[in-house]
Amino acid sequence: MLAIYPGSFDPITLGHLDVIERGAKMFEHVVVAVLYNPDKKAIFPVEKRIEQIRCCTQHLPSVEVDSFVGLTVEYAKLRQANVLLRGLRVLSDFEKELQMAHTNKTLWSGIETVFLATNKEYSFLSSSVVKEIARFGGSVAHLVPENVAKDLHLYYS
Repeated sequence: MLAIYPGSFDPITLGHLDVIERGAKMFEHVVVAVLYNPDKKAIFPVEKRIEQIRCCTQHLPSVEVDSFVGLTVEYAKLRQANVLLRGLRVLSDFEKELQMAHTNKTLWSGIETVFLATNKEYSFLSSSVVKEIARFGGSVAHLVPENVAKDLHLYYS
């Protein structure tokens, strides 16, 4: 079974990587799908995010990295996937993600959303937190894969 793990991944964090690794154990194939959203000001272009994710998932042969524009449900249909993989950190994530899961179901009845609760050590972690720490010169080596920490250091120096 093919699962899509969609997101902006700007940048990918160890929390994201944890969801990818756990998803790879549950599903035959996982596509990490980087969303191009022209309304969001990303620090890394989509191509760079794809490169970062490929680098830190190379130990997972059943994981593929791709990008898309538009509705996640349409991308899932295109890829013939009927599962969306989503991570949950806190209660507010659940409310937002459940609303999105219901919305996606109205767009395509063939889609299911599988939620993975984050491991507790990543419950506070978000790409926004990582960017803020990096922007002010703090170390993010314990929050993101090594290749991403280097890219963030170069970006903010």
